[in-house]
Amino acid sequence: MTQFTVNTQVSDIVTALPQSADLFRNLRIDYCCGGKISLEEAAGQRNLDAFEVLKDLHSIEEKQEARGSLEPSKFGEKTLIAYIQEKYHAGLREELPLLAPYITKLARVHGENHSHLLRVQEIFKLLRAELLDHTDDEDLNVFPLIIDFLANPTPEMKEKLRPHVVELEAEHDNAGQLLHELREITDNFTPPEEACGTYRLVYARLEQLEKETFEHVHLENNILFDRIRQAV
Repeated sequence: MTQFTVNTQVSDIVTALPQSADLFRNLRIDYCCGGKISLEEAAGQRNLDAFEVLKDLHSIEEKQEARGSLEPSKFGEKTLIAYIQEKYHAGLREELPLLAPYITKLARVHGENHSHLLRVQEIFKLLRAELLDHTDDEDLNVFPLIIDFLANPTPEMKEKLRPHVVELEAEHDNAGQLLHELREITDNFTPPEEACGTYRLVYARLEQLEKETFEHVHLENNILFDRIRQAV
């Protein structure tokens, strides 16, 4: 069993134990863009007992060891990139256009009495554009460079990749900020008691979008990009 402590970085915990992402998400602990801090510090920022969180982590770890499942963090670079493309990039291209009409309808029907829904619509439009542009850039430009570099790492190639990685991480950070705002203004994606089916559908799917985007960003920031930084 991996010996996590309160001094272990949150991003390292999720790298070693991806299922811990669900726990951190529920506790509203940032494990992707802001994950390079200790569990103790992250818990303290949320007024949580770090040792209680650690206990929950060990419970998750025990269940996963019993299952003996493969984890993306253990994949080679080509397999990891293919996994990201198939699970997250393809998923975004399918889900974002499908979700858009529901959000438009929700803002149109309920925006007058629930004004925050107009901001939800604005944020979604920004996220949709940014995430789709981002994934296209990765698939067409950056991922092929990464595969070439990690197969034959050279200082020159690393320097060529560096600005791409910096830009992608900045875009990840911006998407994370938009998702955090979505969670804040929707009261943790909690619809009002009298909410209609569309209202509840939109909130549920936005929460799923947040979950999968954070998982996606974690695999890139804390695993794939870290491998680039450690090479050469």
